[in-house]
Amino acid sequence: MAAPDDLAFDPWDPAFVADPYPAYAELRQRGRVRYFEPTDQWLVAHHADVSALLRDRRLGRTYLHRFSHEEFGRTPPPPEHEPFHTLNDHGMLDLEPPDHTRIRRLVSKAFTPRTVERLKPYVRNLAGDLVGALVEAGGGDLLKDVAEPLPVAVIAEMLGIPESDRAPLRPWSADICGMYELNPSEEAAAKAVRASVEFSDYLHDLIAERRRNPGDDLISGLIAAHDEDDDRLTEQEMISTCVLLLNAGHEATVNATVNGWWALFRHPDQLAALRADHSLVPTAIEELMRYDTPLQLFERWVLDEIEIDGQVIPRGAEIAMLFGSANHDPAVFTDPSRLDLTRADNPHISFSAGIHYCIGAPLARIELAASMTALLEKAPTLRLAAEPRRKPNFVIRGLEGLTVDVG
Repeated sequence: MAAPDDLAFDPWDPAFVADPYPAYAELRQRGRVRYFEPTDQWLVAHHADVSALLRDRRLGRTYLHRFSHEEFGRTPPPPEHEPFHTLNDHGMLDLEPPDHTRIRRLVSKAFTPRTVERLKPYVRNLAGDLVGALVEAGGGDLLKDVAEPLPVAVIAEMLGIPESDRAPLRPWSADICGMYELNPSEEAAAKAVRASVEFSDYLHDLIAERRRNPGDDLISGLIAAHDEDDDRLTEQEMISTCVLLLNAGHEATVNATVNGWWALFRHPDQLAALRADHSLVPTAIEELMRYDTPLQLFERWVLDEIEIDGQVIPRGAEIAMLFGSANHDPAVFTDPSRLDLTRADNPHISFSAGIHYCIGAPLARIELAASMTALLEKAPTLRLAAEPRRKPNFVIRGLEGLTVDVG
């Protein structure tokens, strides 16, 4: 599908996906909002607008709490896609108050700062073991050897998923997340549906087991919160919450890791500064997430008519907020195209904002710091061994792999 001839924004063009930031600069120069016919969306590219709209209650991740598909002027999804939508639409990311408020409050009871803090030693030890194995092998694929297994194992550990059951988690997640791309193909939809069914069936059985034999894990915590609270989670909400925590809890971390190291390899001066001063790790993580944003686009429905810079956007329209563009807006970031690991004033929106701000952001930061620190300490001469290839996906931005040497 081609983009309009006068617009450089083309999420299906490999050259654009490889480097969308010049096109974002053009979008910002052309105004505050622009209609994009291929996806029937209004593109919003400026940081101030994206930040404000993330908090604007006239927009929603869903409209079904107020309107039917027909009332909203939208065609219902095909019946064969129903397993995906049942799973997706009962997670708090795609709900609005009051359901979102209820579920987030119950999840927060189990997903506490103490729970996250208690995981720190596990995360650090696992990161050290993974990097140690990479070093012992003389190198490998940073994506498959470190970036993927770390957050998947951490979320699985939190949920109480046995190690013997973890192999399908990443493939299930990848297939489900394929539906978040713009205009997904029928093949992508079929994969997402199949993964939704298999993952849901697995979690249904695991939740039943945790009801019989509760443990010190997040699923047991959700069951306890459910049993103690009048505003309880339904079985489907519990399943959808677990899938959301896995998907959101590792997709961004995986891509932030490989995007970040790929950026560091392309900026040897910044990498050298980081190697010389490991205390830069916290600001480096924030800057790398800003510089090459893992989630490039976040969608919202217009529930009540809004106006942006004189342009009326009617109820029923969809807005695409461009996180990657907002994170490169020169109105907010000095010299935004420059990677600066010491950047202190860094209000990036890679974790979103408002009621849908990422509940797992503290855990993601712990994971990113653990893997980066382990690589700096155990592989101080880490270097790129082969030019990486970008995944064709635009919305969830990442690499096919990142081959490295450690000698």
